[in-house]
Amino acid sequence: MAYFALLYETGDAFVARRAPFREEHLKLAQAAHQRGELLLAGGLGDPVERALLVFHCDSPDPARTFAENDPYVRSGAVKRWEVSPWNVVIGGDVAPPTAAPGAR
Repeated sequence: MAYFALLYETGDAFVARRAPFREEHLKLAQAAHQRGELLLAGGLGDPVERALLVFHCDSPDPARTFAENDPYVRSGAVKRWEVSPWNVVIGGDVAPPTAAPGAR
């Protein structure tokens, strides 16, 4: 299992533009969360300019499929998205780092 970050760049007046699609978006997100794929999700900034959705799965496919089916993306409220592998070094299911020999 690996982590993947789905990053959204939102369009102008995102909060207003997303309103008609919010319920459908949240249902999609809840379903991904219940399947254990989507760990965390939320908007960044005030007002929201970007969003971050963190997936934990075997490949980036669930994150890509999520974006392709997200009504925010389909409606144009999200103007750009990308999926990137996230190399987690602290937290999640990663063992805590150990200090190098001789380090204080």
